[in-house]
Amino acid sequence: MFIVIKSVDSNDIIILDVMKMFVVGYKAFNKDLTNRYGDKFEVGKSYCVLGDIKWGNDGNGFHLCINIEDCFRYFDSKESVIAEVIGFGELKKYDDEYYGYYDMYVCEKLKVVRLVSREEIFSMVKNFSEDRLYRFVQTYDMTDEESAKVEAASKGKQKVLKAIRFYHYGDKDVYKEDY
Repeated sequence: MFIVIKSVDSNDIIILDVMKMFVVGYKAFNKDLTNRYGDKFEVGKSYCVLGDIKWGNDGNGFHLCINIEDCFRYFDSKESVIAEVIGFGELKKYDDEYYGYYDMYVCEKLKVVRLVSREEIFSMVKNFSEDRLYRFVQTYDMTDEESAKVEAASKGKQKVLKAIRFYHYGDKDVYKEDY
């Protein structure tokens, strides 16, 4: 949170406007728009939690990811829907450098803006870096047609192409070539 000086009146009294930070990202839900704990959400509505904001399964707050592919680390892509959300109020950032997941947040307040279609997700994939594509392939259950689209977007990205062979086609020997 930070404070912006809005104006100064003739008696030198400072009028303050308190501004809170926010982050736009993505959140996975079950197909019925419930979270992992059974709480029901609706598109267009905002939600708030009470208490200290803390990351994790035993934490408190609403989790969201800046990178859409990171949502699938927590939810099965076949059994979930993805929403574009805005997190605001108190925010805490979490980076899991060991697994290469960055820009994940837990927040005090959450607005569910809209649902993101599979077609939109695959449109986004075209612009992913190699590392983001790799994470996407590891966790997203693709159809053969979708896999072909990702392969086409991955020309020259051997790490991603091998991951597609391993995770999508079940080629257990793909990584033996490295030894």
